[in-house]
Amino acid sequence: MKEQLLRIFRPLKNFLFRIVNREFLIFLFFLLISGAFWLLTTLNEIDEYEYKIPVNMTGVPRDVIITTSFEDTLHVTLRDRGFTLAAYLFGNRIKPVVLNFQTYATKGVGRGIVPPGELQKLVYRNLYGSSKIVTVKPERLDFYYNFGQSQKVPVRLNGTITPAKSYYLARTISSPSSVTIYADRDLLDSIKHIYTEPLKITNFEDTVVQTVNLQKIKGVKIVPEQVVITLCPDVLTEESIEVPIHAVNMPEGNILRTFPPRVKVKFVAGATLFRQIKPEQFLVEADFRELVDKHPEKCPLYLRKIPSGVKNAQLEITQVDYLIEQ
Repeated sequence: MKEQLLRIFRPLKNFLFRIVNREFLIFLFFLLISGAFWLLTTLNEIDEYEYKIPVNMTGVPRDVIITTSFEDTLHVTLRDRGFTLAAYLFGNRIKPVVLNFQTYATKGVGRGIVPPGELQKLVYRNLYGSSKIVTVKPERLDFYYNFGQSQKVPVRLNGTITPAKSYYLARTISSPSSVTIYADRDLLDSIKHIYTEPLKITNFEDTVVQTVNLQKIKGVKIVPEQVVITLCPDVLTEESIEVPIHAVNMPEGNILRTFPPRVKVKFVAGATLFRQIKPEQFLVEADFRELVDKHPEKCPLYLRKIPSGVKNAQLEITQVDYLIEQ
């Protein structure tokens, strides 16, 4: 029974498939014809397209250093028929723009300028006569140079650096810590340090290591252009230390005795820093001249000096008993 059914339906199946295949081929043929017609119509119309054209500088003397980032690509928008624009895109018609250093460098100034008209003229050399330039970006090229004058300047961190709560920034390391800059002498003399590009790093508890670009300065070449910044946070702790009281403005033959002779200084510092802090890094003073002039009942104390990195330092007591001996 099954074989009989297959013999009946097999010719019908083959007939239907021949019809479908024939119709599909006809549809595909007309689709290709219409696509080709649309493409020819489109390519024959006037259109615009932006091209990237490389720029090369030649003839730079060995003792000359270009001190600014030279624009190495022109963005040129051309108007022409689609056929021509496609030829530029897929052919090798548009060559790089070649600039001769000696032609555009202004002697004694340390600067060179390629004006807009000259740029367009250089681009037109590689175009068909029917093509028109719509825009050229940048419109002109500027470059700065010198004859090797340089100096080293330190790197400064620029931005917002805020560790997590109960932490503080114990140390900032820049690698390298200084960079070499090339520029004309007046500009070199005016630059004392180079800043990083603005950073925003907040709410961190562990050491942060980040590669950062340096801020560009017009007419200045910076070597290297990047540094590695390491941020080292530390836990803030409240501590205290006993510091001796020093008498100042004491006349010869007089002795000021305070009771007690030492006072506690309370402060906030990083846990690592606290282990390095010594009492002699603080200075607590008692002014003999003030005692003679005002005759106070107790001797006022003044915290005059604290170590670097210590915050919120204050005396536990600000007055003590005293005795003047002659």
